[in-house]
Amino acid sequence: MTVTHQEELDGLKAIGRIVANTMQAMARSMEPGMTTRELDAIGSALLAREGAVSAPQTTYGFPGATCISINEEIAHGIPGRRIIAPGDLVNIDVSASKNGYFADTGATFRVPPTRPKLDRLCRDGRRAMEIGIAQVASGRPLAEIGRAIGRFAATRNYTLIRNLASHGVGRSLHEEPTEIATWPTRGDTRRINRGLVLTVEPFLSTGGLWAADGADGWTLYSEPAAPVVQYEHTVVATDKGAIVVTLPG
Repeated sequence: MTVTHQEELDGLKAIGRIVANTMQAMARSMEPGMTTRELDAIGSALLAREGAVSAPQTTYGFPGATCISINEEIAHGIPGRRIIAPGDLVNIDVSASKNGYFADTGATFRVPPTRPKLDRLCRDGRRAMEIGIAQVASGRPLAEIGRAIGRFAATRNYTLIRNLASHGVGRSLHEEPTEIATWPTRGDTRRINRGLVLTVEPFLSTGGLWAADGADGWTLYSEPAAPVVQYEHTVVATDKGAIVVTLPG
């Protein structure tokens, strides 16, 4: 989607605020002993209360309102009977639509007690996303997002999952431009147009390189096996930089 009118930006900010508030409320509610299905039910109720509908459910028939991925699961985890335990690394990904506008956000959370190595990974994962967002502006190369994130990851001795990309969003969950790399690439000559709506969502790891399919047809796992974190915002490109629409409020 390309934003051309204030009412479009307002619509994106409205659904962006809803998904951000939902994700944060789910994170605050998370505690050991809770199942991922129970956590998802909290998110589902919050979306419904705001008049929003789950994007993965309506777009792909995903068996949950939100994606909840724990430890070895790095994305698209199905809410179910898995019990959240102390020390778990939990990724919550919330995407939804309202009044024809879509927004997508995600973050990785730690269940106490935490380990310093994972604390650092989470802190740097969020920083990697922020570095990617800083590259978003009218006329800039799309590939600079991945190049900048790649430089940061290399200086910290991290790896990046290289087959889970950022994407256009706004009027649907996934739209053009597709496959926006959050790792260094060559040959991508696309430029960011004014008003472009896209996600920035690097998957930072201590050794993982690829997302591998699980047996359930949805859940993705790190290959090689290693901790992975993901942080994601939906942003709009302007001449002065990026407007982040997935902010709580």
